[in-house]
Amino acid sequence: MALDIKPKSSCTYTEVSLGEIMLRLDPGDGRVRTARRFDAWEGGGEYNVARGLRRCFGQQTAVVSAFADNDIGHLIEDFILQGGVDTSLINWVEHDGIGRNVRNGINFTERGFGIRGAKGTSDRGHTAASQMRPGDVDWDRLFGELGSQWFHTGGIFAALSESTAELVIEACQKAREYGTIVSYDLNYRPSLWQSFGGQSKAQEINREIAKHVDVMIGNEEDFTACLGFTVEGVDENITGLEVENFKHMITKVVTEFPNFKATATTLRDVHSASINDWGAICWHAGSFFEATQRKELEIYDRVGGGDSFASGLIYGFITHNDPQLAVEYGAAHGALAMTTPGDTTMATLEEVEKLIGGGSARVQR
Repeated sequence: MALDIKPKSSCTYTEVSLGEIMLRLDPGDGRVRTARRFDAWEGGGEYNVARGLRRCFGQQTAVVSAFADNDIGHLIEDFILQGGVDTSLINWVEHDGIGRNVRNGINFTERGFGIRGAKGTSDRGHTAASQMRPGDVDWDRLFGELGSQWFHTGGIFAALSESTAELVIEACQKAREYGTIVSYDLNYRPSLWQSFGGQSKAQEINREIAKHVDVMIGNEEDFTACLGFTVEGVDENITGLEVENFKHMITKVVTEFPNFKATATTLRDVHSASINDWGAICWHAGSFFEATQRKELEIYDRVGGGDSFASGLIYGFITHNDPQLAVEYGAAHGALAMTTPGDTTMATLEEVEKLIGGGSARVQR
């Protein structure tokens, strides 16, 4: 049983993402607290999916977001344009001069090494994106007139404020009304919910959003923290995960949320910040599909790996409508994305397909 995906010929976009895009400042191999210089990137959980689909997989994508109209906002816009993602759906909000009422988000990100894990410190209060609300976006024009095969959003954007959570529900409902497939990445971030009701609020909001989702994406921690389902035999550090136990949990998830047409997750066992076991699993139409397991995968920068998994998964469904190929594209793309710095992919479709086919890291001449 395949997903019922609209034909590409009837749509302007393959995929559209809704989410906040921040300026990522990266101290390279150093620490934020002692840095004297930073590399600048753009990044955002939902946007990273659109960029991966555009840059690696050659699909037409767009992003719905909002920026304060100042030089930082236009710097982030420039990064987005370099990635080829359509910016015409971004709302520009008048800046008040110092960011008292509206500003753009900044994320300081350490990539980690060995026993020191990756660490993100975000500065994103009062951002233009966090103030988005129902009625801000003409969804009828986007999904009805322009058309998109797929719509993606996630739990990071939903956690920014009450109004962004409401906007997510509005968007998902409208997308499904026009026959667009809706995917949602739970993407649980404790820091985002810390002053917003904690884990209980995260579950309240995400369980409501889940009713309007076709393809649910998340790792084992996400399903527990956001939807309240637990995996047997897993400790508080999410180690010792058995695939069969995870399958049992997903069976309970899809029973409670029969609207899910597919679910997918990465399976990561962290030996250190630099060495992870990496795999993925997808449920679709009553069956499970496992990607190639990559033991002791060497990691350069893990941030954005899950987003690259999501973009590969979506590409596999849109192009082949085959859950086994979809999870393989997702796992391979995520693995490659974690070999380079920044939130967003530097991989090519050729590299992804070579890895799926069992290719090695031998020098290419």
